[in-house]
Amino acid sequence: MRELPPPVRWWGRPFGEARLHLELTRLLLSGVWRGEDVPHGTGAPVLLVPGFLAGDLSLAVLHDWLRRIGHRSYRSGIAWNVDCSEAAVRRLERRLEEVADRAGAPVTLIGHSRGGLFSRALAARRPDLVRRVVTLGSPLASQLDASVLTLAAVSGARVAQNLVRPHRPHCLTVRCPCAFSADLVAPAPPPVVAIWSAQDGIVRPSSCRPDDAEGIEVRGSHVGLGVNVEVYRRLAEILVRP
Repeated sequence: MRELPPPVRWWGRPFGEARLHLELTRLLLSGVWRGEDVPHGTGAPVLLVPGFLAGDLSLAVLHDWLRRIGHRSYRSGIAWNVDCSEAAVRRLERRLEEVADRAGAPVTLIGHSRGGLFSRALAARRPDLVRRVVTLGSPLASQLDASVLTLAAVSGARVAQNLVRPHRPHCLTVRCPCAFSADLVAPAPPPVVAIWSAQDGIVRPSSCRPDDAEGIEVRGSHVGLGVNVEVYRRLAEILVRP
């Protein structure tokens, strides 16, 4: 898969993202949250990777639920996902090694948005440690194919990166020469499952379902994918696949 530059600018659906609390309420009132009518795990390791401008706290609900239905869920150690992609993936690789060593088995990576890009790159880099990758609203086909407001936030992070690392002018761009960019589009031996929503207001939906991944469509907002009852039901099924 060769990454293409982002197409014409897209304003997204910012008002649709306001349904986050309704999605969380729907989840907490569901049988899925209570572990009913979904397959349970047998202790397989899962590493959660948060999205841009977010940290492990954004996936805390998912983390707790996975543990309650029989999976060993681990946090990434990311407090605020704004760092250089290559630097972040290197730290995540060390965390992956730690989790795989502790569990004694390959790890399933679940990444939300930018976290899914990290997971996809890491699967290509360390296929020996990755069982599968599940992305939630991640622009796998073109990593910066997001709304105008989101790209403005990326530009702000890029300015900050240039102050810290002035010798990396292409950081957080599609022209980034780091190993991350090559790994992101390299073949990933572990299977990749891309969960996406046509109602996504942050990332263009068409970029979340590339040809080299299994696509699963759900209904809901982008920020709410981490608390979406449909996503949880799908994850429960995916995680017990042989």
